[in-house]
Amino acid sequence: MNRHVQLTWPTVTFGQLAKKLVNGGTPPTEIDRFWNGNIPWVTGADFTPSGIDEIRRYVSEEAIRQTSTNMIQRGQLLLVTRTGVGKLAIAPYDIAISQDITGVYLDDEQATPAFLFHRMKQGVEDLKKLNQGTSINGIIRSDLTSYQIRLPTLDEQHRIAEILTTIDKAIEQTETLVAKHRQINAGLMHDLFTRGVAADGLLRPTHKQAPELYKESKLGSIPKHWGTYPISVIADSLVDGPFGSNLKTEHYVVESGVRVVRLQNIQEGRYNDSDRAFVSQQYASYLARNTVNPGDVLVAALGEDNYPVARACCYPDELPPAINKADCYRLRCKSEIALNAYMGHFLNTVAARNQVRRFEQGVTRRRINLGNFRRVVVALPDIEEQTRIVDLLTSASSYIESAEMLVAKLSQQRRGLMHDLLTGRVRVKQPESETARV
Repeated sequence: MNRHVQLTWPTVTFGQLAKKLVNGGTPPTEIDRFWNGNIPWVTGADFTPSGIDEIRRYVSEEAIRQTSTNMIQRGQLLLVTRTGVGKLAIAPYDIAISQDITGVYLDDEQATPAFLFHRMKQGVEDLKKLNQGTSINGIIRSDLTSYQIRLPTLDEQHRIAEILTTIDKAIEQTETLVAKHRQINAGLMHDLFTRGVAADGLLRPTHKQAPELYKESKLGSIPKHWGTYPISVIADSLVDGPFGSNLKTEHYVVESGVRVVRLQNIQEGRYNDSDRAFVSQQYASYLARNTVNPGDVLVAALGEDNYPVARACCYPDELPPAINKADCYRLRCKSEIALNAYMGHFLNTVAARNQVRRFEQGVTRRRINLGNFRRVVVALPDIEEQTRIVDLLTSASSYIESAEMLVAKLSQQRRGLMHDLLTGRVRVKQPESETARV
């Protein structure tokens, strides 16, 4: 790629590029013959960042003929111009659209759908500024057709779209792998905390296969030699963060002090270090009882959005000591009874989550107080088996974390490429064969 500012791309309006703009509609839902046909029908809710999600509804050919919905041909650009303004897709097949969507048939001598897909995603905030209305927002046709785009040649459009589509596919494939391994990891956690790992490193047979290896407990069926203990017995130290005026936002300083562990840092099985806050060394010295050391278990006493109450993780070994804020519990286990890492994983299991729900309080924000958290019962094997369980979960989590880091890296690369390629700041080279023909 050549790096220099492109000043020669002409500016055109969207209306100049579009041979035809097609509106959609919703067939009357009370008329059965319009529905459950063989033609996929989508609304703005079916769009994902990469295109069209799984098809949820189908319409009949009669609906296409007799109602306001329209069918857009495969390969054409789809733009959400009402609810969910700014979402885009390229029709993966012939597809019917709702009133949320405008189908765009481009002049193929000027523009390609793939390039416009990426270009308009890059300028999606500009599109959203065209949004009008109160009860139902939307982009009016005249504003859409006057929307301006700087346009390279068709050859360069094809090459830019190919580069960006390739990185999009890599991101999507990696995200799919992450989702798949998360499901595998959830199943592994269930098996490890109900069956355990024998000395040979393998999961024990299931209760159905070998009932003699199991016993009934407060947590259901567990291996016969495991015990059950409340956290009050297991904890060597369990503290909440400082309350009220002891630690407020105005006490935070720039990055040069002691880290503060907050609710947003505690995710299920992982510490999120992307959102950081600090207090001065001097101020942290007043809160010595709240010191968080590497390996300590961190527990979120409050639920947040889709994050459950009492989700837990361990504070990473590579980070310096911190202090925990209110509603973030710091737990250290008695080393002869339980590993911190084992506890950090167990608190994210179904067995722990079901207990926490019984102790939760609050309406708008669910929480568990320190007294009730101490009552949560934990299924514990011996230290050697806890170590085997932790090792297996660490290995599984490491793969997921590596894949997530790759997604973040690819996404960052994509943002840079979109800025460079779609503005002409960086030019893609012509293939040598084409250069030779010029």
